[in-house]
Amino acid sequence: MTDENRHDVLIVGGGVSGLTAGIFTARANLDTLVVTHGESILKRNSHLENVPGFPAGVNSRLFLDMTRAQAARNGCIFTDERVIAIERDDAGFVVNTDEGILKAERVIAASWADSTYLENLDVELDKRGSKQYIGIDDNGRTDEPGLYAAGRLAAQYHQTVVSAGHGAQVALTLIHDSDVPFYNDWVAPEGYFTERGREVPPGCEEISEAERKRRENQSRELMQSYFEEPHPDEPTMHPSVLAARAEEDE
Repeated sequence: MTDENRHDVLIVGGGVSGLTAGIFTARANLDTLVVTHGESILKRNSHLENVPGFPAGVNSRLFLDMTRAQAARNGCIFTDERVIAIERDDAGFVVNTDEGILKAERVIAASWADSTYLENLDVELDKRGSKQYIGIDDNGRTDEPGLYAAGRLAAQYHQTVVSAGHGAQVALTLIHDSDVPFYNDWVAPEGYFTERGREVPPGCEEISEAERKRRENQSRELMQSYFEEPHPDEPTMHPSVLAARAEEDE
């Protein structure tokens, strides 16, 4: 991009949907900035037991840490700022935060539950009690070109696996809408495409058996390191419970 301060993709929200979206956009070589503020609601979960791949469940805070690490490993960068307002400019979006100004060609809104920062844009906001949702099409696009929404903000089911899947879906929509050549994010065995006389499609990769074993060993070692010790953080209690407890202690 011509503006060195402008990112290809800016994601508002560092929860499961935002992080998963970032994994996919960064792997597609889109310069991706994840803007976080506060903590993911997943940290309130005591033990995550319905996500595929963990037969006995997994510590929710550890799962979030690993997902963030995966996003960073694939190229996402992070900043801890609160987004106050988003406005359009000629090249995309200007994102006003409590720390300054950020710029991006495309934005994925994946925060929860404050969406007031979107009120300057041409989007459909649906107020339901204390929550506010944003209208999207079947693939995550809002009425504002270049703006997408993922996860709970987009009225998806309140489950980690759903948020992750929707974040991936919205990211793939954005990638296909961008100028980046892309077929599929898939690591294939050596020869899978080339031995059939095909070029390796954009976004895909062929790796040798030696490289497959190297990556698998690296994966095993890394996962073992994550599970060596219990996670130090306890679940975060719902704010209303904390407030009631504080009143009782007064």
